[in-house]
Amino acid sequence: MKMKKAKILTALGLVGSLALGTGSALASGGEVHLKHEHWSFDGYTGSYDQAALRRGLQVYRDVCSACHSLDYVAFRNLSDEGGPSFPEKMMKAIAAEYEMPGIDDEGEPIMRPGASPDYFPSPYANTTQAEAMNGGAMPPDLSLMAKARRDGPNYIFSLLTGYEEEVPHDVEVLEDLNYNPYFPGGQIAMAQPLYGDDVEYADGTEATIEQEARDVAHFLMWAAEPRLEERKTGGRKALLFLIILSGLMFLCYRMVWSDVDH
Repeated sequence: MKMKKAKILTALGLVGSLALGTGSALASGGEVHLKHEHWSFDGYTGSYDQAALRRGLQVYRDVCSACHSLDYVAFRNLSDEGGPSFPEKMMKAIAAEYEMPGIDDEGEPIMRPGASPDYFPSPYANTTQAEAMNGGAMPPDLSLMAKARRDGPNYIFSLLTGYEEEVPHDVEVLEDLNYNPYFPGGQIAMAQPLYGDDVEYADGTEATIEQEARDVAHFLMWAAEPRLEERKTGGRKALLFLIILSGLMFLCYRMVWSDVDH
């Protein structure tokens, strides 16, 4: 009985550390460095890849949404500039595929089709149901995961592509846990979610494990920081203004002191 409780507590701790751990994982007593992908949003002039965002949304909806919520993303955000930028008609069609709680004209509770102001619904009715369906551990919300973890996009990509069947001889994986060197402690309650061909991309892209992981990491980065492009544009404008202002100040300085005998 004590052993069973210890395993449950270990699983809870491992799942909880998904949102609290550091940028690199520890397994077999040594540091495992994350895989580093080239992201279009990196750098001062980086921006989101619209096609990758749309594919990432598809991976989330077809695979990740079965367990993980996306509480802070509204359907209307899918049409925002700098995001997936779906046409309004397509965005509303996506929203209508979900059932949302509502109230009819007589004040009775009903289920209605989703609308653009609604947020992505949780796969669970409440936290108790979520914990009961996942061995006592509630799957974390993914809305801010890419920012909650250091080097978030690379962490998500590494984790999703890092499941290994061969376990090092000095690592003992507890029952009902899975070995993944990129997860803190090397053991994770979540089973491998991606296997390749999990989705049929609308744009015809081949759905390999790496492609799916890269796309959903890209999408989750946008979910966590939807104003990234706007922020970078504002930063470039501010930098240009400061450069011009510095030049004008220098010219003023030269003019003011030009008649002074040094």
